[in-house]
Amino acid sequence: MYQNLEETIIDLEKHGHLIRIKEEVDPYLEMASIQRRVYEQGGPAILFEHVKGSKYRAVSNLFGTIERSKFMFRKNWDDIKELVELRDDPMKAAKHPIKNASKGFAALKALPQKRSSLSGAGFEEISISDLPPIHSWPMDGGAFITLPQVYSEDPTNPGIKSANIGMYRVQLTGNEYEKDKEIGLHYQIQRGIGVHQTEAAKKGEPLKVSIFVGGPPSHTLSAVMPLPEGLSETLFAGLLAGKRFRYSYEDGYCVSHDADFVITGEIYPDETKPEGPFGDHLGYYSLVHEFPVLKVHKVYAKPNAIWPFTVVGRPPQEDTSFGAIIHELTGKAVTQELPGVKEVHAVDAAGVHPLLFAIGSERYTPYQKVKQPTELLTIANRVLGFGQLSLAKYLFITAEEDEPVTTHDELAFIRYVIERMDFKRDVHFYTNTTIDTLDYSGTGLNSGSKVVLAAYGDKKRTLCKDVPPELLAHPAISQAHLVTDGVVSFECKPFESYEQTAQEMDKLTKELAESGTFDSCPLLILVDDSAFVSKTKDNFLWVTFTRSNPSHDMYGINAQTTHKHWGADVVIIDARIKPHHAPPLIENDEVESNINRFFHEDGSLRG
Repeated sequence: MYQNLEETIIDLEKHGHLIRIKEEVDPYLEMASIQRRVYEQGGPAILFEHVKGSKYRAVSNLFGTIERSKFMFRKNWDDIKELVELRDDPMKAAKHPIKNASKGFAALKALPQKRSSLSGAGFEEISISDLPPIHSWPMDGGAFITLPQVYSEDPTNPGIKSANIGMYRVQLTGNEYEKDKEIGLHYQIQRGIGVHQTEAAKKGEPLKVSIFVGGPPSHTLSAVMPLPEGLSETLFAGLLAGKRFRYSYEDGYCVSHDADFVITGEIYPDETKPEGPFGDHLGYYSLVHEFPVLKVHKVYAKPNAIWPFTVVGRPPQEDTSFGAIIHELTGKAVTQELPGVKEVHAVDAAGVHPLLFAIGSERYTPYQKVKQPTELLTIANRVLGFGQLSLAKYLFITAEEDEPVTTHDELAFIRYVIERMDFKRDVHFYTNTTIDTLDYSGTGLNSGSKVVLAAYGDKKRTLCKDVPPELLAHPAISQAHLVTDGVVSFECKPFESYEQTAQEMDKLTKELAESGTFDSCPLLILVDDSAFVSKTKDNFLWVTFTRSNPSHDMYGINAQTTHKHWGADVVIIDARIKPHHAPPLIENDEVESNINRFFHEDGSLRG
C-alpha cells in the first residue's frame, strides 16, 4: 500500500483526509490541544509543518476515525481480517483449502526482509534533543513518545521470529534522565517486553531495545494489535502494508528501514528511574513511579522524517478509534478463545480496563426450574484470566434468554443485568489482586480488587424511572439524580477516610432500610458532583468505575455476609475522589485560548 509515512500523508491529503498547519506551533501543550479539539470534531489528520524547536514535521490524528483507517488499508483490509480469523479458526481454512491458499501465499510474501546494513537507506545520526518534544498535559513530567513501536527479542531465542513489538510510552525529557543519554521506558504488566527483560535479567545481561517511530501506518497499528499466538507484529505489519518489513542489525540492534526514526539502547537489570507523571487514557495522570531506564546507544532519522504522535486522556480520544479498529479486525478472536462467551465489550468511556461487559451461555442446569448464574460464573473466571481482560475491575455478565441484549448499548445492558440480579447471591468479589497499572483507585500500583455482577433468569424487579422519595427526603443526602432506570447518583459530604466512611455508610444504610424499600432502585452511586454524573452516560461510566475499588467502595442496604459471601438488597458504590487517587486531567485555559488562532478566519484550521 504505502512505502512510507510521506506517501500516506500525500494520499490522505489528495482525498481530503488531511490538512496542513503552516504556522509555527509550540510542542508544549499547543500541538496536543489542537489534536484533541480536531479529534473531538471528527476532523482530518493534521500535518504540523513548523514545530517550534525542531526541524522535523509532525502528524497526528491519522487513526482518528475508523473510516480513515479503513481508507488507509483499503486494498487489503478484508484479506487481513480473514487471515486473522483463519489464525483463530484453523478448521475454516481446512474446509476451504483452495479459497484460503492465496492468503497463505500472501503471508509468505510478507515475511520480514533482512538487509545487510543501513548503508544506502538515507538515515542520519541525530540526538534525542533533535526530536519534537511534544508535551501533552500541564502536569506531564516531560516530553513523551506516544506512538512508539518498541522492539525487543527473547534473549534465550534471539532473532526477529521471536521478537515482540509493543506500544509502551517513552519519556524523552524531564525527571532524572541524563539529557540525550537516557530515556524512560514504561511498560505495564503482562507485556511481551517484560518477559524478555526477565530472561535477560536471569542471564545477568542488559536487554537490547529498539524504538521505531513512524513508517507506514501498518507498523504503528501492528504495535497495538493483540495478535494470535504465532502471528508476529513484523509479519502482520507486512501483510497490512502489502510490503515486507525491512530491517538490518546495527551494532547488534535491530533497525527498521521503514521507520522515520529509530532509537537504540539497553535496559539493565534492576536499574530504574522515576518516570511520569503522564496524562493517561483513564482521564487522570499516572503518577511518578520507578520504571526501566533505557541507556541510549544511537538515534537515527530519515531525511525529511515525520514524527507521528497522538494524545491520550479521558475517552474518547484517538486511542478510542484504535480500539474500534482492533475490534473490527479481531472481533471474533476473544469469543473463539473463550468457550461459552458470545460477546465481550471493554467500555471505552470508563477507561477500557475498569469496566467489562460480557454475554455468555447458561447451559449447566436446564432441567432446573429456578434460574440462576452457574455456567456464567465459570465463564467469568475465564474472562478475568484472559490477557488484558484480566485487568478489569467490574465485570457485568449475563446470558440472553427471552429478550435480545447487546453489550454495546451500555445503559441498556446495565439495566438488563440489574433487573435480573439477586444482589444477595450474585455479587462475587476477588480481593487483593491485580488491576491496571494506570488505575489509582486500588491499594497500590497494580493492586486492587475485582467484582463480578452476574444475572440470569426472569426479571426480578421493575426499575424506577424517578428518584425514590425516601432518598430525596433523607437529610444526609443531597442532589439525588436519576442516571438511568434503577440507577441514582447522590451526594453526601466529601470522602475523608475509609474508617469514617464505614461508620457513615453503616448509619446511612440502616436509616434507608428503615425508611422504605428500594427494590426498584438497586444501584446507588455516591459521588462528589451528582449533576455532572447524571448529565451524560459517559460521565456516569467514567466517574463510577474509575473512582472506585470494589472491595473498599461497595456498600449495601441490608448488607450481610454469610459464610464469607457478601450480599445486599441494594448496592451503593462510593465513587467519590479519595486522597490516594491521581488528579484528573484538566486543560490549560490559556493554551486553549491561544490555539483559537488556528481556527479563526486566517488560520490553517478555519472551518
